[in-house]
Amino acid sequence: MAITLEQKQQAFAELRDIKTILATRGWFPATSGNLSIRVGDGAGEELTFAITASGKDKAVQTPQDFLLVDRDGKPTEATTLKPSAETLIHCEIYKATGCGAIFHVHTVFNNIVSELFANQGFIPVKGVELIKGFNIWEEDTEIRIPVLPNYAEIPRIAELVPGAIVPRIPGIVLRNHGIYAWGANAFEAKRHLEAFEFLFEYVYRWQLLSNRS
Repeated sequence: MAITLEQKQQAFAELRDIKTILATRGWFPATSGNLSIRVGDGAGEELTFAITASGKDKAVQTPQDFLLVDRDGKPTEATTLKPSAETLIHCEIYKATGCGAIFHVHTVFNNIVSELFANQGFIPVKGVELIKGFNIWEEDTEIRIPVLPNYAEIPRIAELVPGAIVPRIPGIVLRNHGIYAWGANAFEAKRHLEAFEFLFEYVYRWQLLSNRS
């Protein structure tokens, strides 16, 4: 089914709002990061999503900030814009999870903790209240947030994504790079992203305190 102009405009508007909120937090340094939202109800061969264009200052709003791409990350319309270099990672996450939105940011905390635990392949977090942000309600539970290597070639990373996804953990981290968080829609993806970033800062600060004792 073809994407309507209304669906496209709605997706772009949602991305614009999220981009503004996250940019004010400094989560897109030096044009980094990318955001996407599924458009329409398509899955499989019909998957289409809106994504931020490559190389844009996300603290600024322009008419050329977003474009539509297909399940292979190719633009669905004639455009001079380039999709984010990491669009293939979004493609794999959509295919593997069926989610409705994916938000990727670079922060100091998610970079540091990914380096601290890279050799384990996951970031462990135990007993922190914000774990409930992922609808995990067990008392004193421990989660393991997957960490993938940050290869220079994006296809090498993308092919690892399906095997790295943990069903109840709506995110993966690239080592010394950033977090990809997703959800059923933009609201849920934002909530998950905020929970992850809180947990990363918590883990970092707890490590500092533990090493002093």
